[in-house]
Amino acid sequence: MKISENSLAVGQFNWFYRQIQSSQSATTTPVVLLHGLPSQSLCWTGVMPLLAEKGFTAIAPDWLGFGFSDKPERREFAYTTAAYEQGLADFLHALQLDKISLVVQGFLATVGIQYALNHPDQIDRLVILNTPVVPPVKMPWPMQQWTIPLVGDMITQDPLIIDRTLEGGSGFVISDEKLAVYRQPWLKTSASGRALMAATKNLQLPALLPTLGDRLQNDWQKPTCFIWGALDKWLPIEPIQALVQGHKHLELVTLPEAKHYPQEHFPQEVGEALTTFLRRQL
Repeated sequence: MKISENSLAVGQFNWFYRQIQSSQSATTTPVVLLHGLPSQSLCWTGVMPLLAEKGFTAIAPDWLGFGFSDKPERREFAYTTAAYEQGLADFLHALQLDKISLVVQGFLATVGIQYALNHPDQIDRLVILNTPVVPPVKMPWPMQQWTIPLVGDMITQDPLIIDRTLEGGSGFVISDEKLAVYRQPWLKTSASGRALMAATKNLQLPALLPTLGDRLQNDWQKPTCFIWGALDKWLPIEPIQALVQGHKHLELVTLPEAKHYPQEHFPQEVGEALTTFLRRQL
């Protein structure tokens, strides 16, 4: 089983995505995996084969503005959460994915949670890894810098932003081979930095988070699993422990040694937790 690399025209933009098909007969719901800031679908390549081994088709797109997807200027794409939510809807429609299990991780992937809440009939199960869900959440200082006028313009043009952020958040060294792939978009076009700056500025977490957790508890009834790196210095686990308590449709799996990007260095543990949850009879 090999992960394929694909490009798909969706409206006026091209989306890049990675996909792996199970060799077993496809009787399971496809799994869509969404990355956070400042990552790309590459972060899921350790987990995707584990899903395929258990009979799942796994699809991991690069968000618009990231990785190898198009990086439109702001006059063409607003880089707001609403624009990203509509973009995701268009991407899933283009792939004719009427029913999915959705897996999200990271700050930008909060959009994925909003999408699930607003499209419950399309979602079989939801999995959330180290993603802002409930306040208070303070944007990590490395990411705050991206939004500062002039300073952010310079910082977001540096290809080493990937090394500093992904290794700083994960707490582990990422191989040079993998970092080279992560850096490629920055080496090819300055639009990568402009997109990162715009997306980060438009997250608007203080306005979003007060209702997001409440909706997951009270409006949302689909099976939902939090898989959490317990040593995340940016998003502590305690608010998630409180969120799931007393709600049968919410559960928490703790990864005691992982930090903000658990799929980067603990793909086996993440894959096992994912497949156990997704295959469970409800």
